[in-house]
Amino acid sequence: MTEQLTPVRSMSRAWIGRYSLAWLGLWTAYLVPQQFALPDQLARIDPAGRIAHFGVINAVCGVVALVALPLYGTLCDRTRSRFGRRRLWVAGGATLFAGGLVATGLQSDWIGVGLSWLACSIGFSTAMVGFTALVADQVPEAQRGTVSSAMFGPQAIGVVLGLFCLTAITGDLPRYLLLAAGVLVLAAPFVLKHRDTATTRSDGSVSLRQLVATVRDNPPFAWTFGTRLLMNLANALATSYLLYFLTDELRLAHPEQELLLLTLVNLGWTLASLYACGVLSDRLGRRRAFVAWGATGQAAGCAVLAIAPGTDTALVAASLFGLGVGAYLAVDQAIITAVLPAAENRARDLGIMNIGLFGPQTLGPLLAGLVIGELGGYQVLSALAGVTSLVSGLLIYRVSSVR
Repeated sequence: MTEQLTPVRSMSRAWIGRYSLAWLGLWTAYLVPQQFALPDQLARIDPAGRIAHFGVINAVCGVVALVALPLYGTLCDRTRSRFGRRRLWVAGGATLFAGGLVATGLQSDWIGVGLSWLACSIGFSTAMVGFTALVADQVPEAQRGTVSSAMFGPQAIGVVLGLFCLTAITGDLPRYLLLAAGVLVLAAPFVLKHRDTATTRSDGSVSLRQLVATVRDNPPFAWTFGTRLLMNLANALATSYLLYFLTDELRLAHPEQELLLLTLVNLGWTLASLYACGVLSDRLGRRRAFVAWGATGQAAGCAVLAIAPGTDTALVAASLFGLGVGAYLAVDQAIITAVLPAAENRARDLGIMNIGLFGPQTLGPLLAGLVIGELGGYQVLSALAGVTSLVSGLLIYRVSSVR
């Protein structure tokens, strides 16, 4: 028995709910440290070196992810176990992620923080490999906008929920223990209930030559990869140093409170856009227009901060950014799964595609730090993020195989 090339069986609301719940734990534990817990921890360890250390940590994690994602994808495609190939990677990744979070909370120097966060990043990547591949395995095309919303909706919710909880907690270890518990508890219902489909044996390799050939020989895949890379780079440029922007540029007395407010505003617009566009894209059978709208909204939010940075304009920017990000995320997985070259190598090819998600985490903080320190500051950074977003919206129209 082999896996079905084109899934046709609709996924139940319960399955989608468990899938979304698991992502809530993963996104909360991955993004909240990036926006608050890690910068705050590093600022207390070494205030003078916090920007450089944060950039180096993200760069190392990103470089490792560039190698790990295709490798893990290939291994996931080849995995055979009674526990299931995708489910095994989800469970293992969540466990490693939780362990890395606990270790991060125990560190008192920036190198220790970096090594522990690297373990978190590897765990997150491992779980993502399994999660994204099973969408291609089991979710029919007509539901992929909805499932993409179920994957990325918790991203916005998790950031707000995590910031609300962590800003009220003092001490690094309690913060990271709470995040670790969230990963395990919220992933458990999916891991315990999910059953993988029967599979074929993958014949894919993970050599650099094969990875380059996969991108080169499949133009829709390549253009989709470019779109994802630039959209996420724009996002990383705009948000990586948001806490420091509020502290150093706007000179707020309580930047963490403003960060929470901006995140709440962004959450509302992101969720409204995400779920509306996800359902609408499934009904219309169209995806590219939502990417273009998303890129434009994200760019508009960046333009507001580039022209007139301030607390009031930051709220406007957060709203526009949320509308744009939500529209893009609503169709992200639907487009990606539609351009995968081969069913038997789905996890490997998704590993390549996910470089477009993790790669910007390498380049984004480093480039942002350079712009802030040497090339004009936060306003120039916002402008660069906006232009990058607009270019990504143009690239999606090179993907002729997707409407």
